Amino acid sequence: MANSKESVVQKKAFAFAVRTVNLYKGLVENKVPVKMAEQLLKSGTSIGANLEEATGGYSRKEFAAKVVISYKEARETR
Repeated sequence: MANSKESVVQKKAFAFAVRTVNLYKGLVENKVPVKMAEQLLKSGTSIGANLEEATGGYSRKEFAAKVVISYKEARETR
Protein backbone atom coordinates (compact mmCIF):
# COMPACT_ATOMS: atom_id res chain seq x y z
CA MET A 1 0.00 0.00 0.00
CA ALA A 2 3.00 2.32 0.37
CA ASN A 3 3.21 5.20 -2.07
CA SER A 4 6.44 7.13 -2.62
CA LYS A 5 4.56 10.37 -3.32
CA GLU A 6 2.80 12.12 -0.46
CA SER A 7 -0.91 12.44 -1.18
CA VAL A 8 -2.92 15.64 -1.06
CA VAL A 9 -4.75 14.26 1.97
CA GLN A 10 -1.48 13.65 3.82
CA LYS A 11 -0.27 17.17 3.01
CA LYS A 12 -3.52 18.66 4.26
CA ALA A 13 -3.41 16.51 7.40
CA PHE A 14 0.12 17.74 8.14
CA ALA A 15 -0.88 21.37 7.60
CA PHE A 16 -3.88 20.82 9.88
CA ALA A 17 -1.64 19.32 12.56
CA VAL A 18 0.64 22.36 12.41
CA ARG A 19 -2.36 24.69 12.77
CA THR A 20 -3.65 22.55 15.64
CA VAL A 21 -0.32 22.84 17.49
CA ASN A 22 -0.36 26.61 17.02
CA LEU A 23 -3.94 26.78 18.27
CA TYR A 24 -3.00 24.66 21.27
CA LYS A 25 -0.20 27.07 22.14
CA GLY A 26 -2.63 29.98 21.95
CA LEU A 27 -5.19 28.21 24.10
CA VAL A 28 -2.61 27.44 26.77
CA GLU A 29 -1.43 31.06 26.77
CA ASN A 30 -5.04 32.20 27.23
CA LYS A 31 -5.56 29.78 30.10
CA VAL A 32 -8.18 27.59 28.45
CA PRO A 33 -8.75 24.45 30.56
CA VAL A 34 -5.74 22.20 29.99
CA LYS A 35 -7.75 19.00 29.46
CA MET A 36 -9.69 20.58 26.58
CA ALA A 37 -6.57 21.96 24.92
CA GLU A 38 -4.71 18.66 25.30
CA GLN A 39 -7.58 16.67 23.79
CA LEU A 40 -7.68 19.02 20.83
CA LEU A 41 -3.94 18.58 20.38
CA LYS A 42 -4.16 14.78 20.54
CA SER A 43 -7.05 14.38 18.11
CA GLY A 44 -5.84 17.07 15.71
CA THR A 45 -2.37 15.62 15.35
CA SER A 46 -3.37 11.96 15.26
CA ILE A 47 -5.21 12.39 11.94
CA GLY A 48 -1.99 12.58 9.98
CA ALA A 49 -0.30 9.94 12.11
CA ASN A 50 -3.05 7.44 11.35
CA LEU A 51 -2.96 8.31 7.65
CA GLU A 52 0.77 7.59 7.64
CA GLU A 53 0.12 4.24 9.30
CA ALA A 54 -2.56 3.52 6.71
CA THR A 55 -0.12 4.20 3.91
CA GLY A 56 2.29 1.66 5.39
CA GLY A 57 -0.43 -0.92 5.97
CA TYR A 58 0.08 -4.55 4.98
CA SER A 59 -3.35 -5.05 3.49
CA ARG A 60 -6.35 -3.18 2.15
CA LYS A 61 -8.23 -4.09 5.30
CA GLU A 62 -5.53 -2.54 7.52
CA PHE A 63 -5.40 0.52 5.25
CA ALA A 64 -9.16 0.98 5.50
CA ALA A 65 -9.17 0.57 9.27
CA LYS A 66 -6.53 3.29 9.74
CA VAL A 67 -8.32 5.67 7.38
CA VAL A 68 -11.53 5.19 9.37
CA ILE A 69 -9.64 6.02 12.58
CA SER A 70 -8.33 9.20 10.93
CA TYR A 71 -11.87 10.13 9.94
CA LYS A 72 -13.09 9.62 13.51
CA GLU A 73 -10.26 11.78 14.87
CA ALA A 74 -11.15 14.51 12.37
CA ARG A 75 -14.77 14.43 13.52
CA GLU A 76 -13.67 14.59 17.16
CA THR A 77 -11.46 17.58 16.43
CA ARG A 78 -14.13 19.67 14.78
